[in-house]
Amino acid sequence: MLKIGITGGIGSGKSTVARIFALLGVPVYYADDAAKTIMQTDELLIQQVKEHFGEHIYSAGNVLDRAALGKIVFNDKDKLELLNSLVHPATIRHSDEWADRQTAPYVLKEAALLFESGSFQFLDKCIGVSAPQPLRIHRVMKRDNIGRADVLARMYKQIDDNIKMKLCDYVIKNDEQEMVIPQVLALHGQLLELAGRN
Repeated sequence: MLKIGITGGIGSGKSTVARIFALLGVPVYYADDAAKTIMQTDELLIQQVKEHFGEHIYSAGNVLDRAALGKIVFNDKDKLELLNSLVHPATIRHSDEWADRQTAPYVLKEAALLFESGSFQFLDKCIGVSAPQPLRIHRVMKRDNIGRADVLARMYKQIDDNIKMKLCDYVIKNDEQEMVIPQVLALHGQLLELAGRN
């Protein structure tokens, strides 16, 4: 079975594109959603987070206080990197276990930080979802009800989108000029063919 990554900068529409693949019967692992679950279920990770960020980060029943953790990490680059260094390996382990249970010709791992986390190394191919920065900013402002400066601050924490797309094996344009579904269908056919050859 092939393991395919799908990534893109914030507001690129990678989750939307991943959902189109899911409609075609492709199993999709949503890394950000999984990480939120793992942070409340993985005993080793919970212990590591408590050690580095304090017992108060979790209330009774290991319920993570996201707001408290966010205040610590989002204004401190080193603490954010520390948190990511704990969460990313746990998520990679979890996604590998998930992939081993699938029976489709290929699976998708949707993750914003595919390259930043190093998880691309465990994948066979990577798909990038691309959109112009002004459109991405507009989408995130509308989706998250936040200002332009907040969107840009999030963007600057990710690899530049032009570099990210060059690192990908395939690129889907989600720029509201080209239709996305025909691009997904064409790539789905290529990936099925590739999976059949392996």
